[in-house]
Amino acid sequence: MPDCEIAIVGAGPLGLSVAIALARKHRRVRVYDARKAEQAHNDKRVLALSHGSRQLLSLLGAWPANGVTNIESIHISQRGALGRTVMRHSDYKLPALGYVLPAKILMQALSQRATALGIEIIFDAKVTAVHATEDSAALEFVDAQGLMGSATAQLAACCEGAIADEDEVSEKAVQHDYNQHALLCHATPCTPHKNIAYERFTSDGPIALLPLGTDYAVVWTVSPERLQSLQALDEAALLAALQTAFGQRVQLRALTNRASYPLGLRFRKRPVADRTVWLGNAAQTLHPVAGQGFNLALRDAWELAETLATAPDPGNANVLREYSRRRQADRFGAIGFTDILVRLFSTDNPVLTHTRGAGLLALDVVAPLRHFVAKRMLFGARAWP
Repeated sequence: MPDCEIAIVGAGPLGLSVAIALARKHRRVRVYDARKAEQAHNDKRVLALSHGSRQLLSLLGAWPANGVTNIESIHISQRGALGRTVMRHSDYKLPALGYVLPAKILMQALSQRATALGIEIIFDAKVTAVHATEDSAALEFVDAQGLMGSATAQLAACCEGAIADEDEVSEKAVQHDYNQHALLCHATPCTPHKNIAYERFTSDGPIALLPLGTDYAVVWTVSPERLQSLQALDEAALLAALQTAFGQRVQLRALTNRASYPLGLRFRKRPVADRTVWLGNAAQTLHPVAGQGFNLALRDAWELAETLATAPDPGNANVLREYSRRRQADRFGAIGFTDILVRLFSTDNPVLTHTRGAGLLALDVVAPLRHFVAKRMLFGARAWP
């Protein structure tokens, strides 16, 4: 007999969400994570969640009681050109359009819920390989002392790690390098942010200011060459450069906690294989524009649990094909949406500049068009039709 029905690789926010969603459907799960428990619980990232994601996490019993900052309005514009649109939570009778929180706050809520459900989590266990057989998935892992271990399950759900293997990229996945990096930091505004998030498009790429506590979490898209010069600046000079790039719509007075990572698009053509399913970044890595990545991953988790709810064998090929089919519209919709935004807005072509301005103005003036876009950002394919 397998050690469990479903082995989940990764005990981060997505892995625990998958485990909880499956456990609620009475599936026997076990979670493996390469990190120590304290490292997993001290995730340094900042997450931007849509209202649809809050609904899913609330249904899982894992919505944090505090530490969350509401996004009540989203202001979208382009630097140095006309055209802008504003989306407001009151237009949709929602408490907020989105929410910004430190990942460790969500991890606390997920960990408490996982404990309450009796979910087994094995830390210090780095999964190095998954071998599929006709009736099971065999996992190989290494512990902190370098000792080998193994386990079997009917299905392996991979919830961590990007698509890195070159053979997989060329044969089973698609990749595109945007030649951009995300420069992350926290910035303190001169006046209260009033729970307004900003998406400001520049010729280098978008700059997002997301309200987090009394500060903004900043996602600043720059070229690799620009990143190198910016990283050499002290905090005061970097703040001045950010202010110049963003413009004067928001005044900033302090900057801390800088980090960076390269941006690209990678996605598996099919998120399933023999006795294996990939979710989140392991299935698709998106540009952070419009904040779709983790929200899409949560919908992966929810749909997987729904698909496997009554399956006698959760790793059956027909069951996994059904999951892949059910995720197709949402996955490729989000992939295409973010890719088009990056390609359309990361250029200073004057023709495209005017086209973008007209598009933003149309979104602002034509309410049904704005609502169409907003609802798909909030709920993904669940908003269709």
